Amino acid sequence: MNFLETLWSIIVFFLFLSYLILLFQIVADLFRDAKLSGWMKVLWIIGLVVVPFLTALVYIIARGPGMAERNIAKLNEAQRETEEYLRRVAHTQSPAEQIAAAKALLDAGTINEDEYAQLKAKALV
Repeated sequence: MNFLETLWSIIVFFLFLSYLILLFQIVADLFRDAKLSGWMKVLWIIGLVVVPFLTALVYIIARGPGMAERNIAKLNEAQRETEEYLRRVAHTQSPAEQIAAAKALLDAGTINEDEYAQLKAKALV
């Protein structure tokens, strides 16, 4: 293989990979869209199988703006869920809450005075 054949092979591979990524994005967007009926999703998928290049172009032209909006909404939802999870997991008690919890354990007889004093000192540090 000479240089031009190698370059051409790289270009063809890049275009094919880009096309596959586009097809996967279209299929993901089809299943992400809750407003689109099941029959329409089936028709789009059949079109992608029978005439993939033309169907992909029509899909991008007809539904491109909505595709971007759904993708942004999905990303925002994922970010919100991540932030909510981190707040829930990383929630630490304030020193007053820690002392109150230790006092409740002392009153219940679960810990003794020395352990309560240690927990109280640890909460105040």
